[in-house]
Amino acid sequence: MHIPLSAPDLNDTDKNAVLEVLNSRTLSIGPKTLEFEKAAAEIAGTKHGIAVNSGTSGLHLCVRAAGIREGDEVITSPFSFVASANCILFERATPVFVDIDPITGSITPEAIEAAITPRTKALLPVHIFGRPCAIAPIMEIARKRGLPVIEDSCEAIGATYFGKRVGSFGQSGVFAFYPNKQVTTGEGGVIVTNDDDVARQCRSMRNQGRAASNWLEHDLIGYNYRLSDVNCALGLNQLKRVDEIVAARSRVVHMYDQALRHISEVIPPPPDEPNCEISWFVYVVRLQDEFTGADRDHVLLELQRQGVECRNYFPPIHLQAVYRRLFGYKDGAFPVTERVAARTIALPFFNRLSAEQIEYVAAALEKAIATLKPKRYVEAGIPAARSVL
Repeated sequence: MHIPLSAPDLNDTDKNAVLEVLNSRTLSIGPKTLEFEKAAAEIAGTKHGIAVNSGTSGLHLCVRAAGIREGDEVITSPFSFVASANCILFERATPVFVDIDPITGSITPEAIEAAITPRTKALLPVHIFGRPCAIAPIMEIARKRGLPVIEDSCEAIGATYFGKRVGSFGQSGVFAFYPNKQVTTGEGGVIVTNDDDVARQCRSMRNQGRAASNWLEHDLIGYNYRLSDVNCALGLNQLKRVDEIVAARSRVVHMYDQALRHISEVIPPPPDEPNCEISWFVYVVRLQDEFTGADRDHVLLELQRQGVECRNYFPPIHLQAVYRRLFGYKDGAFPVTERVAARTIALPFFNRLSAEQIEYVAAALEKAIATLKPKRYVEAGIPAARSVL
């Protein structure tokens, strides 16, 4: 059996929506973009939605709209996809990392507050893997310090924190729609905000900095970050099913939890916290702390040999080669992040994953972990005859 890491949930209605645009005369900057933006804003509970060509582009525009400039500092997480820090570097500002909670993988309000300096100009918390971070206490810190908050909600569309959708707490939030996300546009993202000025700036900057009144007048430095009507038509149809999709992914999580419950070497992702609803982006388990990063890499290879696609989610941002080079980060800078990241395994996860496939993944994972025992004997120099004990 071969099981992919992810697979988009597309139906005939999705495909027909795309064909409808292809058969029209408007492939970009058309009615589907406006409908998609309105639908995304309604889901987030915000006044504005601004479609862009990726979550990364959306985060970049939010950083610019927040007035972040060279020499400023923005506090964020080292345990995330690299875009949540790169978007700060795009404006020659400095991402300031703080360590994470070892259970949830989210940065904590306490760590954020301790890292604030006179150069801190914004906070960029991440709702990692679709799990809401402690956004209300973070917003309280931001309010007291007069700091804008940019929510990286790229992995968390549909997630709620005390009944309110993530992405709607900060000055701005961003959702992303790559094919492995809950909802997909193929490539794309959307900025959501209640701030009229932020919305105006982002709409202009995503379209070459154009003035609202004249196509060939440009009053801001902008980019070609537009999202086509083809993508938006697909996304619009997907957004209509967002609650159904989130529920389907929760069912897959429950099946995984049951299938893996007897594998003591594995720590499953923690469940929903009280008054929070996770919008599951990936299913990431962790090996117990007795195992090493090398053990985890061995398990990944063994799973792949059995036809199970898997990955380590996520390598710490501060230990990426470019961040080591730019900032001189070394191992040990953020020990909790490094300990967690060294043991993560993202298992196949998508809406239509079957019970049979999940049982196969669980059995493959158990077999892969079992191969660590003889491997350890060999590394310790113990005779092969004892490795069967």
